[in-house]
Amino acid sequence: MTQETQTKPFVRVAIPTPLHQLFDYRWQSPFAAVPGTRVKVPFGRRSMVGIIVSAETSSDHPPNKLRAVTSVIDQEPLLPSQIMSLLEWASRYYHHPIGDVLCSALPVLLRQGKPAELAQRETYYLSDVSALPPSASRAAVQHTLYSILKDAAGAPVDASSFVAISPRWRTAMKPLLAKGIAGMALSTVLPENKASDKGPLLQPEQVTAVSHIVKALGSFSPILLNGVTGSGKTEVYLRTIETVLANNKQVLILVPEIALTPQLMRRFLGRINGCLVSLHSALNPTERMQNWLLAANGHADVVIGTRSAVLTPMPDLGLIVIDEEHDGSLKQQDGFRYHARDLAMLRARDAGCPVVLGTATASLETLNNVAQGRYQELVLAQRAGDANPPILALLDIRRRSLIEGMSDRLLAAIKQHLEAGNQALVFINRRGYAPTLLCNDCGATADCQRCDAHMTVHAGRARLRCHHCGSERAVPACCETCQSERLDRVGYGTERIAAALEAHFPNVMVARIDRDSTRRKGALQKQLDLATRGEAKLLVGTQMLAKGHHFPGVTLVGVLDADRGLFGTDFRSLEQMGQLIIQVAGRAGREKKQGTVMIQTRHPDNVMMQTLVSEGYAAFANAVLEERRLAAMPPYAFVALVRAEATDAASPHRFLEAVSRLLSDPPTAGVFVMGPVPAPMERLGGRYRAQLFLQADKRSSLNHCLQRLTANPVKMREAQHTRWSIDVDPVDLF
Repeated sequence: MTQETQTKPFVRVAIPTPLHQLFDYRWQSPFAAVPGTRVKVPFGRRSMVGIIVSAETSSDHPPNKLRAVTSVIDQEPLLPSQIMSLLEWASRYYHHPIGDVLCSALPVLLRQGKPAELAQRETYYLSDVSALPPSASRAAVQHTLYSILKDAAGAPVDASSFVAISPRWRTAMKPLLAKGIAGMALSTVLPENKASDKGPLLQPEQVTAVSHIVKALGSFSPILLNGVTGSGKTEVYLRTIETVLANNKQVLILVPEIALTPQLMRRFLGRINGCLVSLHSALNPTERMQNWLLAANGHADVVIGTRSAVLTPMPDLGLIVIDEEHDGSLKQQDGFRYHARDLAMLRARDAGCPVVLGTATASLETLNNVAQGRYQELVLAQRAGDANPPILALLDIRRRSLIEGMSDRLLAAIKQHLEAGNQALVFINRRGYAPTLLCNDCGATADCQRCDAHMTVHAGRARLRCHHCGSERAVPACCETCQSERLDRVGYGTERIAAALEAHFPNVMVARIDRDSTRRKGALQKQLDLATRGEAKLLVGTQMLAKGHHFPGVTLVGVLDADRGLFGTDFRSLEQMGQLIIQVAGRAGREKKQGTVMIQTRHPDNVMMQTLVSEGYAAFANAVLEERRLAAMPPYAFVALVRAEATDAASPHRFLEAVSRLLSDPPTAGVFVMGPVPAPMERLGGRYRAQLFLQADKRSSLNHCLQRLTANPVKMREAQHTRWSIDVDPVDLF
């Protein structure tokens, strides 16, 4: 911290609370208060970790009523000024409490007040080369230590090198240190990668894309890398990153799911020299803090992470890459509900660097920004190598009997591809064995006692599990309503499909990849390795398989239950259906063999489905955009949800009715307030939920309307027994 004498006796501190305000404290340190540093402050009866936002010469509160900062944790600000500005903007834009926003940018250990210190390792060296070596007979361990240090010829030797010599090597080292024969030093642990792989020759489209992005380095430039599946977008990233690192800049890469992080990291480790770190919730708290500090201190050259990584300080940021930019997982769905793609745009603008949005199925917002000239578009229309695009076909299953959810024509096609020595992938975006347990006598279903949802049957463990709140119980032997033993398992999930394929193709290995089968550490990679090596000839999975994976032997993809997106209650359902189908179709035919995609449907004449299959995603997206324009929905309007929940059904509605009155008196021009209505799933986790939908023709009007709400809720009697939140730019209405 700066040694400048503090002349401002007050500080404003952000504390993680639900309140939309900062808190004033007296500053008693002789040094200046620096925004972005952590402090411990008294808050009520507790001591809490907060972040200084500003130092002030005065306060709106009487000085004698203010409490003093207890202690200063950091000598330098953890959150630099650019990140502080970004987070303060995000707090205003998403109408979320500033204390919660600032603290969410820190790893959990730093939120708890742990020292922001990088791990250090002990190294030893020979400091007196003229000293006589210890006796090999009387001090054998000392003699061995001395010999190792001497053989190192002055180079530091890591302490881990001595463990194999003796468990008491430290005792033997003490006399060498005391006599000045050896010395000890602490050094920061920096993971340095040495790459050996060489990339393939680039296709002309890839060369053009790399050249364009490289020319944009050093200036803010949003670029959509619109490449069909298998077109080599990752290779474009790698070649561009090599140039960025050569200019001593850092690179931030965002991926939508944890499952994509390890495989991308392995590919980068094979190609990129330097310090590469990952940031995601699967890391333990210490690993995450260390990787965060490596990035924040400028040591990490490349950071690969999920959405929260967008908030990580990087002092020399030279490029941001957002892989699968269309994916809804880039939006935080609880707490601080930010969208990583949108915050990445602001980070790139502030850092003066390009941001590359990579996808085969661009979001409608991004396509609209391209059409408006805000983003540049680079197209990769050809698959890498000699691969051809897969052939998509609709498989009409009306009036046809299904074998465990699969038509006879799909099973025949699977058999044909297996006999040709290829692999087949069956996609169904529902895990478990069956989504419903139904009584054949009284029609009762096994429902979750805490949610408005059926319990899913998981046959392997003989359990019923709610996929919404996580509660589970044993599969009953008889109906819980009428005690009949005639229970049917209705519908299909990955577990049931995998079992059916194993029975139909008994000599073929089946790999099931979903959240249930990959819970244990290393399980996902094991299954992916079986698929990549071709040992598992049949793959069954959810959307975990839909993007980012390269299975060279897969020539057939079967898509089950594709019609769900046609009739979703969410205005984004159709867009998400098209993206998911195209993404999973992209797993087929990624090498020289032709790929085929068979989409089972009961609505083969649906105009949108026909457009997607016959004309491709671009035509489909244009059609959906036109529907959105006519309905005045995003990206042609601006929307927000005010969500409320309580343990009784009436309280959320009462609260939202009060909110509706507040926002409508007087009304904000151009803002339409609709509701309150029950959430699509009204009861979730034992709490009842309702929501208010706000639609505006101008972003400023929507913000003004929401500001009125955040300034007034504490005065509303109806808010006392209700949890509520604001979701700006929601990606779903669930």
